[in-house]
Amino acid sequence: MRVTIVSKALVVGAYQKKLQELASCPDIQLTAIVPPSWRDGRREQRLERLPGAHYQLLATPIAFNGRFHLHFYPRLPRILASLRPDILHIDEEPYNLATYLALRAGQRVGARTLFFSWQNLHRRYPLPFRLMERYAYAHADAAVAGTSSAADVLRDKGYRGDLAVIPQFGVDPEVFAPRPSGAARQFTIGYAGRLVEEKGLRVLLEALALLQGPWRLAMRGSGPMRDEISSWFASRSQEGRLDLAEHLPSTEMPAFLNTLDLLVLPSLTRPNWKEQFGRVLIEAMACGVPVVGSDSGEIPAVIGEGGLVFPEGQPVDLAGLLAELRADPARRAALGRLGRERVLARFTQAQIAAQTVALYRRMLGTTPPQACPQ
Repeated sequence: MRVTIVSKALVVGAYQKKLQELASCPDIQLTAIVPPSWRDGRREQRLERLPGAHYQLLATPIAFNGRFHLHFYPRLPRILASLRPDILHIDEEPYNLATYLALRAGQRVGARTLFFSWQNLHRRYPLPFRLMERYAYAHADAAVAGTSSAADVLRDKGYRGDLAVIPQFGVDPEVFAPRPSGAARQFTIGYAGRLVEEKGLRVLLEALALLQGPWRLAMRGSGPMRDEISSWFASRSQEGRLDLAEHLPSTEMPAFLNTLDLLVLPSLTRPNWKEQFGRVLIEAMACGVPVVGSDSGEIPAVIGEGGLVFPEGQPVDLAGLLAELRADPARRAALGRLGRERVLARFTQAQIAAQTVALYRRMLGTTPPQACPQ
């Protein structure tokens, strides 16, 4: 079958391992269409290309780069007319302009179409996005929800088509893997992601203020709270405890994660947002790094038995868990093992790809000529 995936997320090199896994199936002829870059606030993620892939990766111009709901690919109709895919996988929310235009272009060339959704809140969108969402529900042949709560939202909002619950991307456990720790280090708490209030970073700072004894904080990311975080440490004359650097390329994340004693994701639920997955959790777990997360959104379901969960917005509880884990290296090691086992059982790129191929085959009513490599 000829499969075309349209995805701005695939500018990230680590995510392209999923494409390699999809292309390893003998009945899949795969093309991925991506922009040359994607802007997220002030940061621009340029296209990273993984070497040695057995699929076609096409970079095509994107209009309104950085506008999550309004971006689209002007040349997509012409590309699809040339490729004539059997399956068009649109890696975007159903209410986005890119999804609406891609659905229409896919239908014109006779492709079966599907969209993806992380949205785990039942929200009523303004016009014209509400109309585009209704169009997707009525005309897409299938949908993928990243979590069961996102699937519930789709059903509650009226989507009645074929629906699979599959995370957007997994991890490559050979890349995200434990590495020798090397020299002894001070107890290091890590965070990687956007430096924004809803990620619970003020809660983390309040917890650190309560944490007695040695510790340091290693952060990788960008966002409006960067100066506030630096000022917090400076006002306490504790600049030496903070290691703050910009967002890392995906290829450098495993090395960073392996410098940590634990990773924290203290997200806060807001009226228009709650944590949709927390990919950095499975990346850390794959590296054998114990994780501590709040109970916002999908975090508890992602962590499972592979880490610890505290009530969101409660710095005292977070400080208690940090102190407990600092004092108990054996428990940290045990949680690290459990976390990696959970990723190997549920969140590898190979598993995500196999579930996705099963949906493609169901959409076309085909059976595999042989099993895909695992």
